[in-house]
Amino acid sequence: MLLNFGTIMKAAATVTLVFAGSVATADEVIASRLSALLGQERQSLSVVPEARMAALTTLPPASERDVQMTPNHITYDRSFLAALPRASGGAQWQCLSEALYFEARGETVEGMFAVAEVIMNRVDSASYPNSLCAVINQGTGRKFACQFTYTCDGKDENIAEQGSWVRVGKVAKLLIDGADRPLTDGATHYHTRAVSPSWAKRFPRTASIGSHYFYRQPTRTASN
Repeated sequence: MLLNFGTIMKAAATVTLVFAGSVATADEVIASRLSALLGQERQSLSVVPEARMAALTTLPPASERDVQMTPNHITYDRSFLAALPRASGGAQWQCLSEALYFEARGETVEGMFAVAEVIMNRVDSASYPNSLCAVINQGTGRKFACQFTYTCDGKDENIAEQGSWVRVGKVAKLLIDGADRPLTDGATHYHTRAVSPSWAKRFPRTASIGSHYFYRQPTRTASN
């Protein structure tokens, strides 16, 4: 039986009422009661098997603690991702994982998260479809209309690098589970440094991460 703080306070309150006229005596009685309770706790703990005590008091691995339960606590490096359990999910997770694999697997961890932020930001925007798969496949099949190059470059979409697939799957899981998006300041577009699309001259740049520049699409108003 572990020490119950409520029991201690109840005992202390009772003693205080009974001995209100004698502070010194009340302190002595409280100390006696606390000593008795602590003795009971020690006696109770002494009969708990050592293996059971170790199981109760040993912290679980990092992969089962905060990094799994609190997705907002992110460190943008491979050791952080390596500590996470392998991720899996439904169709939306699959779509986002594939997009990150083909668009950003060669990036740093920060770069992968940044690309994921753009896709998530589009889902949240009224200017784009409201699901990950719909955003990623928007325009696919129409010449020069696809939003993500890998969906219309004519190449087979084979996932051959299993290590990269595991990493992007973890990134996708964290973003879908509600991780913060602090890297790109609401960006809805990105491009590699090797190209210069026309829209990049009109959209405000919000970040430069890895091999990509990130931009936020201007909000349209009735006047423009």
